[in-house]
Amino acid sequence: MIIDSSSVKKVIENKILIVDDHPFIIEGYKNAITRYNPSEYDFSITQAKDCESAYHIITDPNIQAFDIAFLDISMPAYEEKNIYSGEDLAKLILEYMPNCRIILLTMYTELLKIKTIIKTINPNGLVIKNDLTFDELLFAFDKVIKNETYYSQSVQKMLNQSEHDAIEIDQFDEQILFHISKGTKTTEMTQYIPISLSAIERRKLNLKELLKLQDGSDIDLVREAKNKGLLF
Repeated sequence: MIIDSSSVKKVIENKILIVDDHPFIIEGYKNAITRYNPSEYDFSITQAKDCESAYHIITDPNIQAFDIAFLDISMPAYEEKNIYSGEDLAKLILEYMPNCRIILLTMYTELLKIKTIIKTINPNGLVIKNDLTFDELLFAFDKVIKNETYYSQSVQKMLNQSEHDAIEIDQFDEQILFHISKGTKTTEMTQYIPISLSAIERRKLNLKELLKLQDGSDIDLVREAKNKGLLF
């Protein structure tokens, strides 16, 4: 019997990268992906357990570019290469594989953090892990593989919050936070920031008040600024 090749449905091949430090979560992702339209798609899945193993995969010149990457935001860091999170891995992927679609998964529920992720990474998918079910994962994957953007329900809810709920700081505040994180003394900051010492001190107090750390130390200020996405 002769089969008309034009009538045979072509299977689309996709290379998938999954990076998560919880093996059972990786298995859950793989289980969902392999069940997605098997008659139309074939998936080659590569996995990594932390930032270091993911770094070596992404930068390996012998690795073919991935089509979609699932990245957990909070993972063991690879300090030697300044890779501290899934966000850093996303930036690395965009550098090495600019056509790769990125799905970020996170436990963060801070509005500012979510807005910062969208602004700096602009992922194809952003999912709060508390929203994640098997069906939700399949739905997100379906959207992304069709070149659509998907934000989970909690992300959409946060983005719909009124603007007055968000924390906004200007470039001088950002510079102050940066220099505090680098250990620069307040009295030396005027060498780098074009405002007076008194203005810098006043802004530090305002930042602590803004982040509800009136009695906190500079270390507390840096930690909370990072948690809320004000400092990277």
